[in-house]
Amino acid sequence: MIISRTPYRISFFGGGTDYPAWYLKEGGAVLSATIDKYCYISARVLPPFFAERHRIVWSHIETVASISEILHPAVREGLRFLGFTNTAGVEIHHQGDLPARSGIGSSSTFAVGLIRALTDLHGNNLSTHQLALMALELEQNILKEHVGSQDQIAAAYGGLNIIKFSTDGSFQVEPVAVKRERVADLENHLCLLYTGSSRIGGEIAASIITGIRNKTDELRQMRRLVDQAHGILAGSNPLTAFGELLHETWLLKRRLADAVSNPEVDEIYQTARENGALGGKLLGAGAKGFMLFFVPPEKQAALRKALNRFVFVPFGFEWEGSTTIYKGRADVTASP
Repeated sequence: MIISRTPYRISFFGGGTDYPAWYLKEGGAVLSATIDKYCYISARVLPPFFAERHRIVWSHIETVASISEILHPAVREGLRFLGFTNTAGVEIHHQGDLPARSGIGSSSTFAVGLIRALTDLHGNNLSTHQLALMALELEQNILKEHVGSQDQIAAAYGGLNIIKFSTDGSFQVEPVAVKRERVADLENHLCLLYTGSSRIGGEIAASIITGIRNKTDELRQMRRLVDQAHGILAGSNPLTAFGELLHETWLLKRRLADAVSNPEVDEIYQTARENGALGGKLLGAGAKGFMLFFVPPEKQAALRKALNRFVFVPFGFEWEGSTTIYKGRADVTASP
């Protein structure tokens, strides 16, 4: 049996410039971090004495005779993509610390963790770069999902990074080199609030992609904020300017598509600003999900009280990226 552990991410700046429709023409960059909340995927060869050929456990329990019958699209196409057949049955279980469709990159985290587990089951050891590339291929080209390219890379690499995208389609991951005390200070200023899952994130992303050619000014400004935010983190002045930049990037993001925000999100954001938040943003494409706020520590109690109808999720950054945390007997592998 193999068990992979893959982190979710929070994106600070540059979201939108990681869509291929944009960066293949102008380049792009994002500043993001992975957090200590994870997606776990276990995979094993299903012993032949079970009646079913494959067993997939997620929000459904699927027991099927062939890969083509699997309902979960990423699992079905992921197995095909990695060369699995019906010769050897597989069993796959998914568990997540955070809910899906909530803006923290859950679909891409799942894809990365699935590929990590299944390639290990084959006995292959992928590099971090290969893992990210394969997850991008699965989501963007095989599943044809309306997703950018930052989530898969962040989940594979882990850490606090600037991810740069080139017009030739390549990417570069640059860890943000700051002192541990500075990172701890940033963590202490961040609050993560859950507003509920959204089933229409893909539709919002599709509308953003469709309208990219009309949002050139906004996306160029969002790209510039990545460098400004990096300068703030690398400096020694108080981090308040980082929070103010988050407010600026939220205002820009709301202009990318009408559906990015809604009255409920606007009301939450305004309440947060009135109770100490210097800035914040809705993570993911928009509509619902997790909201991230930059709040001085001494004002966080007031914020939590004002928004106590929602769940606040404590978190810290993590630095490993996707990894295998359990590997069973090496002689039990699935042949492609």
